[in-house]
Amino acid sequence: MLESLRAEVLEANLELVRRGLVVYTFGNASAVSREQGLCVIKPSGVPYEKMTPADMVITDLHGKIIEGTLRPSSDLATHVALYRAFPTIGGVVHTHSRHATAWAQAQREIPCFGTTHADYFHGPIPLTPALTRDEIEGEYEANTGTAIIRRMEGLDPLACPACLVAGHAPFCWGKTVTDAAHMAVIVEEIAAMAWQTVTINPNAAAIAEPLRDKHHFRKHGPDAYYGQK
Repeated sequence: MLESLRAEVLEANLELVRRGLVVYTFGNASAVSREQGLCVIKPSGVPYEKMTPADMVITDLHGKIIEGTLRPSSDLATHVALYRAFPTIGGVVHTHSRHATAWAQAQREIPCFGTTHADYFHGPIPLTPALTRDEIEGEYEANTGTAIIRRMEGLDPLACPACLVAGHAPFCWGKTVTDAAHMAVIVEEIAAMAWQTVTINPNAAAIAEPLRDKHHFRKHGPDAYYGQK
């Protein structure tokens, strides 16, 4: 079942390793089949070098296992919550990449300091509020998804394809799981640049809106002209 999607999910997970965004068994990537209403996700705690497409676990969009002999990622409930809330996305990636996680641990959104950031986000990378004790001690992973969904209220998830979870780490998404993995790489690079920016100049401010808008909308929206048609 869903052989090609299993292979794509495995490749996205391996891309996170190749790009240095995960160590050991940290992180996870998933994809959704909207036609079948099913999620394909990495198994929990399995070393990346040993995983095969057959190891990917298939669940429904409420986390019920449909196919697979291994336990799914412990973050499954977060992934499926995002799929239910954001019908335009097709893949979700969660990492503990160093710099993006540092911003999440500092409980700071990542300001749009420059044009590299603006190429991908029309403003800061948002941050959730910290989860309450009840949210942590209750359905923690599902509540993590709820925190992201609430923070993203009023934002287009494809125009703002990532969110930092306070005290935790980033979640990224895209039209496909391949796109989501690509975005995880971009978010880590932006986070590293932002950290270096505030290290050099603690009083650094976000770039001017005209420059931000120019760089963002030349790549996004109906008047975009970056790249090839």
